[in-house]
Amino acid sequence: MAIGSTMYTFDVQLADTDRGVYEDYSLRAARHPSETEAYMLTRVIAYGLEYAEGIAFGGTVSQSDEPAVLVRDLTGLITAWIEIGAPDAERLHHATRLAERTVVYTHRDPAKVMAPWADKRIHRASEIRVYSFDAGFIDSAVPLLDRRNTVTMTVTEGMLYFDLNGTTLTTGVHEHELG
Repeated sequence: MAIGSTMYTFDVQLADTDRGVYEDYSLRAARHPSETEAYMLTRVIAYGLEYAEGIAFGGTVSQSDEPAVLVRDLTGLITAWIEIGAPDAERLHHATRLAERTVVYTHRDPAKVMAPWADKRIHRASEIRVYSFDAGFIDSAVPLLDRRNTVTMTVTEGMLYFDLNGTTLTTGVHEHELG
């Protein structure tokens, strides 16, 4: 018998002063057995940092035709393709052909994530943005996770103030370009 996904809930208060986005929302995140808690938490944070009308979690880990997070317009077209972790070059090539904007959020060393993409054919590679956090940030947050979580995310001047279940952590949100 296969092991099912573990459901986590997040009640989020988002104040992104850099983008002028202020929103309260509830989020349910299913963690697939093959998905680490660090990956899932990065996915939840990326959801908040990219929050816009039409945002949703993509397919499951086993459904490779959708990203971890995506934004669709009112016609159903994908406007933002948001990957988590370390997608391969072929996947990014596919993403940039489908979406106006392609972004990667990683909880890993961004130089190691981007190195395999060098000299690979990636459509509009110079437009892809990779975002990372300070070393140890995600690892410090993972032990604070519960099945039910209260989150406050405040973004200002490139800094993320992340309160998870009463503990506040701070990190820079670092942008990296492929070009």
